[in-house]
Formats: sequence, C-alpha cells, structure tokens
Amino acid sequence: MPGLVVFGRRWAIGSDDFVLPGAFELFVRLVWWIGILVLYAVHKGQFNCPGGGLLHSYLLGLLILLASIICALSALVYISMQGTISNPGPRKSLPKILYTRLLLYFPEFIWAIVGAVWVSDNSVQCEKTVVNGIIGTVIASWIIIIFTVIGVVIVFDPLGGKKTFYLPDGVSRNLESSQSGQLLYNVKSSATRVWEKRIRLLCCCIVQDDDHRVAFTSIAELFRSYFSDTDLVPSDIAAGLILLHQEQDKMESCPKEPEEVLCHSPSSLVTDDLDVELDNAAHYMLFAAAAYGWPYYVYTNPYTALCKLNGDCCRNTPTDCDIMGSDRHNFHFGSILKITGLQYRDFIHISFHNKIYEIPFFVALDHKKEAIVVAVRGTLSFEDILTDLSADCEDLTLEDVLENGFVHKGITQAASYIYRKLINDGILNQAFTIAPEYKLVIVGHSLGGGTASILSIMLRNSFPTLRCYAFSPPGGLLSKSLADYTKHFIVSVIVGKDLVARLSMPNMEDLKRRIVRIVANCNRPKYQILLRGCWYEVFGGDPDDFPTELDGRNQDALTQPLLAEESLMVHRSPSYNALEEESHLNSPPQYPHLYLPGKIIHIVEECSSRRWCSSDIKYSARWSNETVFSSILISPKMITDHMPDVVLKALNSLSQEHGSCLSC
Repeated sequence: MPGLVVFGRRWAIGSDDFVLPGAFELFVRLVWWIGILVLYAVHKGQFNCPGGGLLHSYLLGLLILLASIICALSALVYISMQGTISNPGPRKSLPKILYTRLLLYFPEFIWAIVGAVWVSDNSVQCEKTVVNGIIGTVIASWIIIIFTVIGVVIVFDPLGGKKTFYLPDGVSRNLESSQSGQLLYNVKSSATRVWEKRIRLLCCCIVQDDDHRVAFTSIAELFRSYFSDTDLVPSDIAAGLILLHQEQDKMESCPKEPEEVLCHSPSSLVTDDLDVELDNAAHYMLFAAAAYGWPYYVYTNPYTALCKLNGDCCRNTPTDCDIMGSDRHNFHFGSILKITGLQYRDFIHISFHNKIYEIPFFVALDHKKEAIVVAVRGTLSFEDILTDLSADCEDLTLEDVLENGFVHKGITQAASYIYRKLINDGILNQAFTIAPEYKLVIVGHSLGGGTASILSIMLRNSFPTLRCYAFSPPGGLLSKSLADYTKHFIVSVIVGKDLVARLSMPNMEDLKRRIVRIVANCNRPKYQILLRGCWYEVFGGDPDDFPTELDGRNQDALTQPLLAEESLMVHRSPSYNALEEESHLNSPPQYPHLYLPGKIIHIVEECSSRRWCSSDIKYSARWSNETVFSSILISPKMITDHMPDVVLKALNSLSQEHGSCLSC
C-alpha cells in the first residue's frame, strides 16, 4: 500500500505493517506486566527497606504504564489487521493510535531513567529478588527504546517530504508549467542524490576515484528512475514476491501445451551436438570457477582448503609466470592450481588486479583440449558490483553485423580492459608463440561470463576459430543483432531459475508491473500473505489460492490497470507500456531489450520433490532460446542456481551420465 504518512511526511512502512512486530511487542509487554504484577504482589508488604518507598511508587507507575502500552498496542495491532494492501480505508484511524503509542515512549523513557538511578543507588538495601527484577525491567526498557530508534531510522524515507509531489494527477502535475517542471526536476535531483549517498555509504571501504564517482551517479540515476514511479513499501514487495512464487508454482503444475512439449524434442543430431557442448562446458567450467581464487576453493572445501593452501603458501611463485596484482601468501594462485590441475608452467599471465571496470583474469595452456584459455572472474568485490550495476547501454559497432549493437556499458568497459591487456601487452602473442596450433577459448561465470562474451566478440575477427563458454551470464547483455551474431561461437549455460540470467531492465520493469498487479488485487491482509508465504517457503505444501479481484473478470478488462493498481503507482510507469498496445506501438521503450549471448543450454533439475531435494539430484539439459528468459522467475533457488559450484555440479552430473551411456 502507499507508505504511511505521519508527522507530515511519508515513511517506508505501511499502515498494515504493525501486525507482526506489534504482536511480538504485545506478547513481550504482557509477559513483562504479569512478571511485575507478581513481583509487586509477592513483596507488597516488604517495601520498608531503604529506598523502598521509591521502589513502591516505581512499580505502581510501571504497572500503569505497561497497561497503557498494552492497550495502545492491542488497538494498533487490531486496526493494522483490517483491510487489504490496496484498501487502507479501514485503517484510516491508525495514525492517531500510533501518535498515542509514540507519546507513551516519553514516560517510559523517564521511568527507565528513574529505574536506572534507583538501581545505581548504593544506599538501596532491599531484597535481592526485587533488585534483580528492577534491573531486568530497566534493561528491557532500554532495549525496547533502542530497537524502536533503530526501527525509526530504518523506515525513515529521506524523500518522504517530497514524495507527495508525485502524487497529484492533473493541474498540479502539468509539466507545461515552468514552476511545476522545475519542482519535478528538483525532486528527481534530490532522489538521485539520496541514492548516490546510499551507494557511497555501502562502498565506503573502497578507494574512490573519478570512475567510481561517475559510476555512483549513473547507478543512482538508474535506481531513481526505477523506484520513483511506485508507492510500495518493502513489505509490499515481499508480499508480491510470495504471491508471484505461488502463482508461478500453480502454473508450473498445469500440464504443458502439446506444442511446448514438441519444441523441446530435438533431433538426434542436435542431441549429439548438445552432448559434445556439455562435455566441453563441464571441462571449461573448472577454469571459470578457478578464476574466483581462494574464496571459491575454501567455499567448496571448507574443512581441508586452508590446510592444503597453507602447505603451498611458503612456496615461491615461479618467475616465468607473469602475475599482476596482489596475491598475499600465494593463496589465489595455489587455489587456481588445485582447481584446474594445471602446472606452474602452464600459466602465461595471471591478473589479480581489481578496480571498477577492471576485473581479474588469467591465461593458461590447456593441454587436454589443446586450447589457450582466457578465464575471467565473476563478481566478488564491491568494484565488481559497481561494474554490474553500470547497466546503461552503449553502442558496439562491428563490420560483420549490419545493425549497430547495444551492449551493457559496465561489462563492455571490463571487456575492453582485458582486450587491451591481451593485445597491447602481447599476452596472446606470447601464448600462441608457445602453442601455435592451439585454439583460443574464453570462459567466465556471471560477470565473468558477460565479460568473456563481449571480449570474444572483440577478438572474433582476429581469431576466427575462437570459442566462448559463458556460464550464467547476465541477461541484459547484448542487443538482438549481436545476440544472433554470437550464436556461431558462444555457448551460454544456464541452470534452473537463475536470477542473473534473467536480469535486465525490461525484465525488472515487468517484475515491478507484476508485483503491483498481484498485490493490488489480492483480497487478503498482508500479514496473512506473509505468514502463509513463510510457511510455504520453509515447509512446502500446495500453493495458496488467494482470492483476488481478478477472479471473474473477462480478458479484455485485464488489459487495463485497476484503480487499486493505479493507486500504487506514483506516476505513469514505463511498465504500463506493456499493458496498452497503443502506447507500446507509438512510444519507444525506456530500456532497450538486451539478451543472453550465443546458443543457450538450459539445465533443469528432475526431482520428485519441488522443494530442497536430496544430494542425488538428476539433471536434464536442452537447447533453449532467449525468449525463455524474458521473465524473472521467483523461487528459493533463484540465487543458488547461479552459484558456480551448483553450475559445475550440474555439468559434471550430465557429463558423467553421458559418459556412462556411451560405455553402456
């Protein structure tokens, strides 16, 4: 629902968000009140000790204060339970109750100070039980006050005083007026500055230069434009994701259409080609995983990795291997050696240098496949995250492609950095001097997969036999013309419901539109959605059939946003372009559609249980196309399916299964 407005500003919390925290505090307060009541009743006639008079007054005041707080909390929780996310009408009296509850913090604060003074008074010589009870009361009071202050800081919206300028629709938002236009510009600038400060705060531990400042501004503008047109609080988004997950699971349980089944029944020739590529992918995924260095090795071998690496840390790095950047104690290089199984002499160049748009990579000789492998590391630092989030588009013109291609700006700059190193520094020339008959293979996972894809496009003319294996690359990477061009030499490998492979600005706009629609039309209170959703995610079961206002409406009516849906939109969202055919045809989309690179192998689990499966997981793989990844799927595994160890496990399983079939 729209954010709660109190004290003349909007807060990042809804009027229906007080049910669960309020119920928890109500339980604590009830137990506390009963404990103080028992303490007072048991020691009623024993307050003759020094300081006992103040103690008697303190306990009576505390009982009255706790009773008042319990009444206010009960009313707050009850009112907050009324209505639905998009129907806050039954909760219109909640701000008054909230003001009452906040006013009660002042006497509680004073009583906490009085209790602390009484406890610290050395002249008090009352019973030990009473003293301990007061100490517990004082500690509990201060804990609740501190957590309340932290909660207020969390839900504080820096733009709360200005967000309301987006809300009016009509004369007040007439952008032809220079005054209103200037006002809107000021609000947008303020929002961008707020996001930039947040990003700077998150990245306070890294050295910041001009590249960082440019990236901060670009990313802040991206976040501002994405979040500025909705009036959803974080709990609304959580409820929307829960509803989408259950709706998605219900659709997956339905039988597939015949043509959908047929399109996944490839010929034997295509199947043979798939098996070959899976074997190659399983082999080269080791190099992509090894590029992460010791963090990946320790993650996959938590009990033995440090002992094994400590045994190698004292060895001197061979002088014939070109190493750039810091590798303290030789941990990174030692991990790469153990993961790949290569020897020192097989490495041509290793770079651990890491800045924004400059990511680590290594070049090695793979004698098993007779290849020179360039392995690019994925996201592992704040600098890498900034490179990922620099998601503006820029042109990449190639002679072999008739149309100008759009590419992900941050990843393209990372690929250009590695390209300059490989060509200008003569690294590839050195490698081909050693092994002239070898082919060039470029691999990477996640950010490394996207960088490897664009790097392979840059090197394609110089090395026509080049191959690239991109494991879980970002979805918003290449325009359609470039994506089609790369089908001849790039293979992308995606596992399950990987979020990153579906991550693009149009997909994010589509996700926002779906969240707004399903949240606005659900007739259940938010606390029921969250509780049922948590149970469903942890323990499974059948998806809940939440009644919605969409039930019974004809298909034509579904093409227009509902009133409740519009109330959650601050102003016209680009996501509505997909809802209205005319606007979609007449106005260009705000974000160009970018796609995964090359031919796509999609690996999915075949498991009887929908939830977390046993260690004996069976996988299946098939050729897929970019349209399958045009929507973000909500699942507990949307993050884990992206992890390099999961990708490697799936590929090894399929490769071993293929090998066993051949032996049979």
